[in-house]
Amino acid sequence: MKPVYIDFQEHGDWRGQLVALEENKNIPFAVKRVYFMYDTKEGVVRGKHAHRQLQQILFCVAGACTISLDDGKEKIAVRLEQPYRGLLIGPGIWREMYDFTPGAVLMVLASEYYDESDYIRDYDVFLDSIGEEK
Repeated sequence: MKPVYIDFQEHGDWRGQLVALEENKNIPFAVKRVYFMYDTKEGVVRGKHAHRQLQQILFCVAGACTISLDDGKEKIAVRLEQPYRGLLIGPGIWREMYDFTPGAVLMVLASEYYDESDYIRDYDVFLDSIGEEK
């Protein structure tokens, strides 16, 4: 499994930087939900789930954090620490977010509205669902 990064174009000058996000252009789906995590305490692990249909792009717009990705066969960990770099996560990937730096803000763009039935929150159920797809 290879992480899928999207590096968004930075526009800047002496005043600072700007990154524009446009659905169905540099975001490969229509954005139906945006949320962000901040003030994550030391030692806390967020996520711990997979999605059945949802696509997401994760950005650390401030600070840094580590994202663990697991497709049921392979696990990798990636560090998000540049605000212009997004990590695309499709359905069927277990994800955990941890090791947040002080002041980190993790922003998520989602392809669907919140739907609890799209979540797989039990790791054994996730592994079973991967086996069903084969």
